[in-house]
Amino acid sequence: MYSRLHSMGLTGINAYKVEVEAFVAQGMPGFDVVGLPGDAVRESRDRVRAAIKTCGFNYPVSRITVNMAPADVRKNGAIYDVPLLLAVLASSGQLPAISPDAVFLGELSLNGQLRRIKGALSMAIAARDEGLPEFFIPAENAAEASVVEGIKCYPVDNIKQLISHLCDVKKIKPVKGSDYVQSAPLQQYAMDYAEVKGQEAAKRAIEIACAGGHNILMIGSPGAGKSMLAKRMPSILPDMTFEEKIQVTKIHSVAGALPPDRPLITERPFRSPHHNASAAALSGGGRIPIPGEVSLAHNGVLFLDELPEFSAMTMEVLRQPLEDGAVTVSRAAGRVTYPCAFQLVAAMNPCRCGYFGHPSKPCSCSRDSVRRYLAKISGPLLDRIDLHVEVPPVDFDHLVSNELPSSGRCRSSDEMRAAVNAARRLAQGRFEGAGITCNARITPDKLREVCVMTEDAAKLLGTAFDKLQLSARAYERILKISRTIADLDGSEKIENAHIAEAIQYRSLDRKYWQ
Repeated sequence: MYSRLHSMGLTGINAYKVEVEAFVAQGMPGFDVVGLPGDAVRESRDRVRAAIKTCGFNYPVSRITVNMAPADVRKNGAIYDVPLLLAVLASSGQLPAISPDAVFLGELSLNGQLRRIKGALSMAIAARDEGLPEFFIPAENAAEASVVEGIKCYPVDNIKQLISHLCDVKKIKPVKGSDYVQSAPLQQYAMDYAEVKGQEAAKRAIEIACAGGHNILMIGSPGAGKSMLAKRMPSILPDMTFEEKIQVTKIHSVAGALPPDRPLITERPFRSPHHNASAAALSGGGRIPIPGEVSLAHNGVLFLDELPEFSAMTMEVLRQPLEDGAVTVSRAAGRVTYPCAFQLVAAMNPCRCGYFGHPSKPCSCSRDSVRRYLAKISGPLLDRIDLHVEVPPVDFDHLVSNELPSSGRCRSSDEMRAAVNAARRLAQGRFEGAGITCNARITPDKLREVCVMTEDAAKLLGTAFDKLQLSARAYERILKISRTIADLDGSEKIENAHIAEAIQYRSLDRKYWQ
């Protein structure tokens, strides 16, 4: 007998429809799976055989052939255990005909329990787009998949429960995704910028970076507060749109990094890999490519502390993703592209001992040592970082002061986040329908249209371009930073003060690298 049902497969963070066909015939007993199955799919035969027997069904002592179409695309993972089991039972006459509108996914334990899988959200979206409204998924993935509108998501605990539903004995109640989206708790941040004494210039630069999605590099001596400032950035990052939440959740789901209690990621990710991370760990890879740190930081922040301590290859891997907002991983098993529109935040000491340029402590490094240390950051990478900020040591008076956020000298994260959100809303309204999410992502064809300067501002930028010998990329980035500063001020045009402030964030490299 013959049976057919639908499942899903993953390529990158996107899914595609897979048809699972089974044919049970007379002949020497065997179980063959064709259609480019991966190792985990071939091992499914043993899990399916054990699950059929432990659930009280008869394993057919016949020649079983299962085909997975399209046959020219490799199928990886244990997600096909459930569709293989159902196809075998249906083709052996132990199940009624299975609905062509249903999709089945799940890894099996030997006693018929369903285990959590990766990429459930991507596959639910693909099922909806393919016109397959019934989506059967392990119960642990149900909340994640049910976020997608237009499908009925059925949480399945075990095979007996699923078969009772298919035989109309006891129906499974579908999960409503809106319950999870609306009840997502607001993030409570343990760290606040109100706790940071001094460093008002650095906090201003971080506010600009968060408002416009700009990359930022902080340079300062040990203990000045670079890491402390960076680790408080999640408390002021702008709110995500629903589309951004879906994009981030898809990536984390495919990577297996989605927390079980958070079906939808509602806060921008903040990734902070150690400096011994390899180039593949950042860009993504493996025998079967998975997302790396740059993709896990999509729509969020990638924080690289002690930047010169990363290997040269690891740092240079960042250049293309910073420019394109996507990274392509090519392996023998396939070629996939992952989105990675992240905001780079980096911190570093000015030299190996950390005290080059310190106002009171002497530097123990030679000039050649300082030059070699700074040369670890290549010119092309430095040019892709929008804001360069010096973080000076904090004096005693600031440390012992009892400044209050209301005094205007020590703003809290809530105040900064309100300003960031207001600026980001202005930008999103300006770019509605253009596919641009923030000022840092303004495309060249939109630059002249949205970065309108006053006459004095244009003259100042022209003078700075010649005097500082800026590159074309630096010119564009100064314009984008100026646009963000103007948005924070609520100004439609870029004025002289906005250009002047933006230029100062591009001049620090002259002090250290020249």
